[in-house]
Amino acid sequence: MTLGKLETHKDVAQAVVESGVDHVGRIMTIIVGAVGDVTSELGGWATDVFELRDAARRAQMDRDRDESRPELLIP
Repeated sequence: MTLGKLETHKDVAQAVVESGVDHVGRIMTIIVGAVGDVTSELGGWATDVFELRDAARRAQMDRDRDESRPELLIP
C-alpha cells in the first residue's frame, strides 16, 4: 500500500470515528434530557400523591370532629 492510500484510509477512519463520537454524543444528550424529564414528572406525581393523601387525612379529621359534635350535623 502506498503512502497516499495509507493516508486516505487513515483520513476515512478518522472521519468515521469522529462522526460516530458526534452521533453518540447527540444520542447521550437526548437520553440525559429524557431521564431528567422523566425524573421531574415522577417528582411531580409524588408531590400530587402526598398532597392528596394529606387532603384525605384532613377531610377524615373534619368528619371525625363533626361527628363528635351532633349539633353541627345537618338533618
